[in-house]
Amino acid sequence: MIRFEDVGVTHPERSRPTLCEIDLSIPEGELVLVTGPTGAGKSTLLGTINGHVPRFTGGTLTGQVTVHGRDTAANPTRAMADLVGVVSQDPAAGFVTDVVEDELAYGMEQLGVAPGVMRQRVEETLDLLGIAHLRRRTVATLSGGEQQRVAIGAVLTAHPRVLVLDEPTSALDPTASEEVLAAITRLVHDLGMTVMVAEHRLERVVQYADMVIDLDRCGAATAGPPRTVLSASGVGPPVVMLGRLAGWEPVPLSIREARRHAPVLRARLPRSPGDGSAAATGPVLLTARGVTVTHGSTVAVRSLDLDIASGEVVAVMGRNGSGKTSLLWALQGSGRRSRGSVAVD
Repeated sequence: MIRFEDVGVTHPERSRPTLCEIDLSIPEGELVLVTGPTGAGKSTLLGTINGHVPRFTGGTLTGQVTVHGRDTAANPTRAMADLVGVVSQDPAAGFVTDVVEDELAYGMEQLGVAPGVMRQRVEETLDLLGIAHLRRRTVATLSGGEQQRVAIGAVLTAHPRVLVLDEPTSALDPTASEEVLAAITRLVHDLGMTVMVAEHRLERVVQYADMVIDLDRCGAATAGPPRTVLSASGVGPPVVMLGRLAGWEPVPLSIREARRHAPVLRARLPRSPGDGSAAATGPVLLTARGVTVTHGSTVAVRSLDLDIASGEVVAVMGRNGSGKTSLLWALQGSGRRSRGSVAVD
């Protein structure tokens, strides 16, 4: 389905290539996870699949990338739209219309799909991704997970053979991430679609992947089964790193697999002499009383009382849209605070 032949990419004003001598094939119907440290070229690799790189990013591409026999260098990006669908890190930045149903139809309008076919595909996509109840909602009112599924649906209606996703869960909470990943795996298993995913939070995706492409900082790639590649990679989800540290063979890719090794590991580890109490902290450094943050009629933070001691580490948790960012900016001092007081030191 996708073939990279001696592919290299050098960006403008860079002294060395971002990608170097990439030579690999991706079969049809595979879920492929692209890994590597920050700056290794994951987004660049994905961008070559529809010709976005280097056509819109600048730089030089050497070698050849073909998708279903179509050379991306010889075909403009718009000519690849019926074959490759791309969803960026920020789905909201790519929305063109205001209403979900209109957004799903927009891409087909640009491709000249007949109205009757358009209506049928919209209905199919709404059902496939479980977003039929959102069809008349405005995209600005959707949650992060809902926006991500709508963005995927907007490219699916064109019936591409390949779906490219650049960090689809980076801004989502665990629940929304599971919903998006469930939709992605359904596309692979039910429709036989080839899906390429770049993701930093590998623990969310690795157990579903058929293949891993691991990029190093020199721009070279190692490809193969997830367990094989991640056993030697410089990056990996925590459960894989635990397996490597404990010497487990084969390394686990999921918590369920790790549990099978856990009894042996527990027997090997010494008992902690501590009583499990928290580490000692210093005097109270920040005091918040009655902090309330409102955005119009929405209450993001309601009457919060909080004391944070010197040397203390505090985790702020909650669903997307629950007010975590509003709280942090209110405590920092430059964000909105409708009521309450915050004193530091």
